[in-house]
Amino acid sequence: MSLYMLVDGYNVINNWQILKEKAQKNLEDARDKLIDMLADFKGYSGINIILVFDAMYVKGSLEKHEEINGIEVVYTKEGESADHFIELKVVELAKKEQVVVVSSDWTVQQVVLAHGAIRMSAKELYEEMNRYIERHKKSYVNTVYKDNLEERLDNEIVKKLRKMAENS
Repeated sequence: MSLYMLVDGYNVINNWQILKEKAQKNLEDARDKLIDMLADFKGYSGINIILVFDAMYVKGSLEKHEEINGIEVVYTKEGESADHFIELKVVELAKKEQVVVVSSDWTVQQVVLAHGAIRMSAKELYEEMNRYIERHKKSYVNTVYKDNLEERLDNEIVKKLRKMAENS
């Protein structure tokens, strides 16, 4: 069973101060920053992430799916809210997959829970991402540097360094 995370993009942008400020200057930059942040999180966590943006008020807009840095980015069609798309996707995925929905919208959270998915607020996602990335970044950096250094050093030097470390 895979884990899927459905993220209401504009809901998150409007609830994260760093993105909210960026959106006031340029909404596209805020969307790109959110995609980058979620891509980093996906890289550490392995979670399948679907990021949904409303295009319901964009005249003639058709539903559009893009793959950006391992994140599925969806723009809804004219007349369809991100909430509606997410609710339908939860019904589809929750039958066979674990699903987490990120939205601070109370109504969406209730629908999500009714279909057996997990709800997470935008704030909770921000906190979880930061904790998860920091925890895994440290172990990743330690492993990469340790492995690379040992590979580049002569075996005798590695033995001497280990012995020095044991004696200190």
